[in-house]
Amino acid sequence: MQSIAVIDYGMGNLRSVVKALEHVAGKNHRIELTSDPVRVLQANRVVFPGQGAAGDCMRAIDEYGLRETIIEAATSRPFLGICMGMQVLIEHSEENRGTDCLGFYPGRARYFGDNHRDSDGEKLKVPHMGWNQLYQRSRHPLWNKIDDGERFYFVHSYYFESDDKNLIVGECEYGYSFTCAIARDNVFALQCHPEKSAEAGLQLLSNFIEWDGQS
Repeated sequence: MQSIAVIDYGMGNLRSVVKALEHVAGKNHRIELTSDPVRVLQANRVVFPGQGAAGDCMRAIDEYGLRETIIEAATSRPFLGICMGMQVLIEHSEENRGTDCLGFYPGRARYFGDNHRDSDGEKLKVPHMGWNQLYQRSRHPLWNKIDDGERFYFVHSYYFESDDKNLIVGECEYGYSFTCAIARDNVFALQCHPEKSAEAGLQLLSNFIEWDGQS
């Protein structure tokens, strides 16, 4: 039986991620919500979700003793980062007056700004919340059976920015184009919430369950 560990570090509604994975997983897959580093590293696949502020997430990761576990899992097996689970993989976030993150990838999390506007000058709400189109910028197995421009559910005030354009596999428009999905080797991470994104989100989770970690 294949095991999928959902990392529990006390941030966000992790049960919704577990329920969505259970919905798409077959009987040969076991979903486990765990904060035990040993259990995480015994799993065949790892999901790293999260909601909340970057500073709180990094403190929780360290309090649970999961920093090295997350990095090792992201190095060694199919790994899916969701929302804050994407942002804290990078080097630094502007949130909480500046937060050093895991540094697994080069990049920063930037604030949309209190005066964020669209191309017509209309003020946009921050956080960016609700359904928006996701544009696939590079082929990847996790996009299988998902249309380019499909709508996913977003909730965030900060967005990923990196000079390494080879990381980018998905973008979204909110006043301007921003990176909303990255991938390299056995890691795929996205800003939106597949567990809240209806059929497209469930398809992405199903693709992850079947993914061998090769792009």
